[in-house]
Amino acid sequence: MYPINLCLKGRRCAVIGGGKVAWRKSRALLAAGAQVTIISPELHPDLLECAAQSPACRWYKAVYAPGLLEGFFLVFCAADDRRVNQQAAREARELGVLVNAASEPELCDFMVPARIERGDLLITVSTGGKSPALARLLRERLEREYGRVYGEWLERLEHLRAELRKRPGTSREREHFWRQILTEDILALVEQGKLEEAEAEVRNAINGFGTQS
Repeated sequence: MYPINLCLKGRRCAVIGGGKVAWRKSRALLAAGAQVTIISPELHPDLLECAAQSPACRWYKAVYAPGLLEGFFLVFCAADDRRVNQQAAREARELGVLVNAASEPELCDFMVPARIERGDLLITVSTGGKSPALARLLRERLEREYGRVYGEWLERLEHLRAELRKRPGTSREREHFWRQILTEDILALVEQGKLEEAEAEVRNAINGFGTQS
């Protein structure tokens, strides 16, 4: 498996099925900014509400049939009928559309990892589909270790990076700077919630960047 994070903003994605699994897949796609089309004769109540309220979510009220997947970038096959999932997955692959069918791993182009989101910080765990239970257990451990404070710290780092870019220096020098300054001591301050102290240390280093002869 090759790990990759996809940018789905504005991309057309399809979800085959209208149950709880389809709802989870649709919700994640919408959160990523995708344009989602749900193909199913019926919808879970949450999906029905989403389709009614979100302009990015469209309900195509029909049983999946060949010919419906043209023009999509990505497809999730999440119908209750295994044969429908198999048929949709095969069509998607023939069209060159990325496909995930959890019940048919041999037809999948990608697996969805267990994930932790802390603002724009995304941490994922994957077992290649071999043990979702282990992936879930490891995710729960990481959730305890990496709290929401890391998302807040990432936001501060974004501004600090912008400050550093304004100073004279090469990209290689800036890369070396970040490797040197983001130490275990800084992370210890972050874990303790001492973001102001951590930011002050980094900013102090930025103020000295490029001044050494």
